[in-house]
This record gives sequence, C-alpha cells and structure tokens, in this order.
Amino acid sequence: MGIGGSIFLIALGAIFAFAVQADLGWLDLSVVGWVLMLAGVAGLLVTLYFWNSRRRTVVASPARDDRVVAERVVPVQDDRVVQEYREVRRPGRTV
Repeated sequence: MGIGGSIFLIALGAIFAFAVQADLGWLDLSVVGWVLMLAGVAGLLVTLYFWNSRRRTVVASPARDDRVVAERVVPVQDDRVVQEYREVRRPGRTV
C-alpha cells in the first residue's frame, strides 16, 4: 500500500468518523471511518516493517588473495627495459 496510501486512508477514515453527520439508513459512516482508519494504521505498520527489514548491514568481503605478485623481473630486450610481473597462484583456488 505504501505510506501515502496509508495516510490517505487514515485521513479519509477520520473525516467519515468525526466530520460527516449523514444518515444513510443501513450504513453507519462512523463505523466505516473507524474501519478505514484501522486499515490505514495496519498498512502503515506493514509498510514500515518492510522498509526496516530492507536495511541490512553491508559487510565487505575480504580482498581475494588467490593472486600474489612475487618478485619483479626486469629483463632487457633490444636496449629496452621490459617490465614483467610473475604471478603465483595458490593451490586449491580457482578464479
């Protein structure tokens, strides 16, 4: 229903329960107003419950240690320095 719909039902129910003095014979508008207000309060409570249940604590997972840069090797090829990294993978881990 949402917060807006719940507040609307509460306001409409309060108008029917306290402000309208009409006699429709078989329908008591004061009872209709109280039912609408109760439905609005129930909808508001359910909406707030679901909004609060969405708030979860975000826990960051630790950094992956399956790749470890071992030693740096700087080979020279044709008078150019080429920087190269060796990657060592730990056994038992897949990417």
